[in-house]
Amino acid sequence: MPAEVRVIVYQAAYDEEQLAEVRTAYHLVSERLAGVPGMLGNELLRSPADPTALAVMSRWESMAAFQRWERGADHRQDTAPLRPFRDTRAFAPFAVYEVDAAY
Repeated sequence: MPAEVRVIVYQAAYDEEQLAEVRTAYHLVSERLAGVPGMLGNELLRSPADPTALAVMSRWESMAAFQRWERGADHRQDTAPLRPFRDTRAFAPFAVYEVDAAY
């Protein structure tokens, strides 16, 4: 059985105004992605150690489901509102993980 997948996209907000913009963009993107086949949900995360560091973590039923969406025509347009807030301090703008174990 295929493993679930987590995709983490690193974001940044350097003041309260940018944080509000990230939250607005996150909600817009989430509305656009509602009902995408294979997507199980997503969350906006904020680091308590570094309040400027944020991440959007999405959950997918499988790598195949994520890759179908990522290769699709709407991927870039649907996620465009968050793109200006990518965290350029990160080594890579995103990471993809398969769930290896869970309780």
